Amino acid sequence: MRILIVGGVAGGASAAARARRLSEDAEIIIFERGEHVSFANCGLPYHIGGVIKERQKLLVQTPESLYKRFRIKTNVKTEVAKIDRVQKNIVVRDIVSGQESVEAYDYLILSPGADPIKPPIPGFDLPQVMTLRNLSDMDRIKQQIDQNNAKKVIIVGGGYIGLEMTEALCERKLQVQIIELSNQVMGPADPEMAYYLHQELYKHGVGINFGVSVKAFYQAGHGVSAELSNGEKLDCDLVILAIGVKPEIPLAREAGLQIGQRGGIVVDEHMRTNDPAIFAVGDAIEVDEFVTGTKVLIPLAGPANRQGRIAADNIFGRDSIYRRTQGTAVCKFFDLTIGMTGINEKILKRMNLAFEKVYIHSHNHAGYYPGATQISMKLLFDPQSGKILGAQAVGREGVDKRIDVLAVALRCGMTVYDLEHLELCYAPPYGSAKDPVNFLGFVASNMLKGDVLNCHSEDAINPRPDQVILDVRSVQETQAGMIPGAVNIPIDDLRGQLDRLSKDKEYMAYCQVGLRGYLACRILTQHGFKCRNLSGGYQTFKAYVGI
Repeated sequence: MRILIVGGVAGGASAAARARRLSEDAEIIIFERGEHVSFANCGLPYHIGGVIKERQKLLVQTPESLYKRFRIKTNVKTEVAKIDRVQKNIVVRDIVSGQESVEAYDYLILSPGADPIKPPIPGFDLPQVMTLRNLSDMDRIKQQIDQNNAKKVIIVGGGYIGLEMTEALCERKLQVQIIELSNQVMGPADPEMAYYLHQELYKHGVGINFGVSVKAFYQAGHGVSAELSNGEKLDCDLVILAIGVKPEIPLAREAGLQIGQRGGIVVDEHMRTNDPAIFAVGDAIEVDEFVTGTKVLIPLAGPANRQGRIAADNIFGRDSIYRRTQGTAVCKFFDLTIGMTGINEKILKRMNLAFEKVYIHSHNHAGYYPGATQISMKLLFDPQSGKILGAQAVGREGVDKRIDVLAVALRCGMTVYDLEHLELCYAPPYGSAKDPVNFLGFVASNMLKGDVLNCHSEDAINPRPDQVILDVRSVQETQAGMIPGAVNIPIDDLRGQLDRLSKDKEYMAYCQVGLRGYLACRILTQHGFKCRNLSGGYQTFKAYVGI
């Protein structure tokens, strides 16, 4: 059997290694257009920033190591120019010499990846305007900083690459400006969760330009001038385009393989294209989103690795199935970590799907143990069944393990009631007897069971005439800010001041993070008053309104 693989890195290299483990007899050849077949592309910003000192550590496998251990042949700097599906062969071009050859296959695996998006505007091809996809891109960025003494950088886009590059360049003492068309960075998160990243940006002196785009880049001496859609101009020494990526599909399209509405290669659950001899994996394909089943593009390394393994399994007759993509991801950003799994509120609203949400702000470990820090968490779930739909978390420590637990819960179809009963490891340096994940279950279950009615920041901004906002924090706490129009009765004084309240009104109770607001509602409802608790309290309200 002859298996040809177009593209290495995560999906292609994983498919090749799995194929060899399943068969010592198969002939396996990788064709990689770049000069490196398998490298840690997620580590590129960290080498630029100096965290990963040695460039060599980014090389996962080389052509020599792949052949020595796996007897996999690798052709780097080699482009696949054409696929002949009838003859089952490909036309291969050596990029250096231009020489072409024809290679036959029994099975073909496409792992071309995705290209950084480059806006069709004047000046996007200037040498100081760069993208970051591979080691060569990384080398050019480093050279511009190291040899040309760059001081000011513009980053277009506030997603994963944009934020990681912002941190890397700030670590190198460069001045950074972010240009972001939307009203937030980290698009997969909801705005009130991205708020904490905005605060971290301000803290580190990063300029943020929300709601604007770049109209053109112009040469300005040795640097670049960026003309923005709001009429402003920003000068810099280096521009990094981090707008996003798009599937690299020209080869597949020209071969007549099916391309989906999202612009990616269409595959079935076995990673097979509309040609039974051709499989496709990684950033170039469309996948089913786990919660809704809709077709999406989610370019993540973990799914790409699993898809490569699954493609190889099916080539050798194993019925291996890819079980959708959850979009579980995490990003380090200065002192913060943000993580997420499942879908966000923006998608749920856009698809007009029913949902409920709760927020908590818990410590990463026992508060009495030194070094405890806060994790802010958001849980989205079905209002009828309690089934988990998505989760987001931001904090300094412990975010990753909570999101991992919630990702497993989502994968297993668990509900908020199940979260109450999860038995998670506990010792004071690592967690609490009631873990933040348990607390999410408690808060959401209380709401679904009718123990408390919730309200949210959007409700508190525009209360109805029959609603009163009730602040149950201490007087000292209110001096740092209150929701406009709120009445303050501290929780410990509430039972003694019930005569100040009216049973004709509905009270929207809030505290700092939500716990005392819940207690206030339990007191008031048992005394015949109508009450709702502001989920996440004043801290979530501040994040929602951006103060």
